[in-house]
Amino acid sequence: MKPAKTRQIGTIPCSWSDMLWGEYYRDTLSVHLKPCLAKLYGFHLLKIGPLSTELETDDCPISHQVNVALQGDNIQVQADPLHLPFESKSVDACLLAHTLAWSHDPHRILREVDRVLIDDGWLILTGFNPISMLGLGKLLPGLHRRIPWNSRMFSQMRLLDWLGLLNYELVQRCGFQVLPWSQQGGKIISTHLPALGCLTILVARKRTLPLKLNPARKTPGKTQLRPVIGATRQYCQSDSDQASGR
Repeated sequence: MKPAKTRQIGTIPCSWSDMLWGEYYRDTLSVHLKPCLAKLYGFHLLKIGPLSTELETDDCPISHQVNVALQGDNIQVQADPLHLPFESKSVDACLLAHTLAWSHDPHRILREVDRVLIDDGWLILTGFNPISMLGLGKLLPGLHRRIPWNSRMFSQMRLLDWLGLLNYELVQRCGFQVLPWSQQGGKIISTHLPALGCLTILVARKRTLPLKLNPARKTPGKTQLRPVIGATRQYCQSDSDQASGR
């Protein structure tokens, strides 16, 4: 697997307004997250990252929602996503809105989230799609250093690979906002070409049992020795004859 840890991270946005077309992304994500959030249930929801705290989650049945980030507005718990100050298996759901996009070590964040999530807990990830019109901007000189092009854009298949290693079951995934500069994001185009959308959402659940059961493999070349019934009876008969003095 290609390592995701890096030392080079550009300017980290503290709000959606810090990036070009950021308010469009925030409003679009809030709309598409409503049906996903309506399916959650439990007692505690963590919104990890400054961008997660600005998303509307009023439709979520989980009433106790905690905003966790190092910097930004409306923060209730100031903490590093790499070191969440919560007990293991104490949270029912976690929302990471583009948190992995500006992270030095996204693998470690996922492991930390997996630690605090309960069994069968919910994980919602959002991010930028590298195979989109927004992702093409990373190829232009000078533009790749500006927000949001300085973010790390992971494909859905790569994120699914990470979630599979942590034994998460994919519940829903979608792509939208094909035109990044439009508030509607090209609604007709997004309906027919969701794979080219600038924004992606992945909804997964933490499973305790492996999703794929691997049957036990027999080592070739090793055979199991079994005693022959006739030979066993013959040995027993000879031992009894010796004992009786025959």
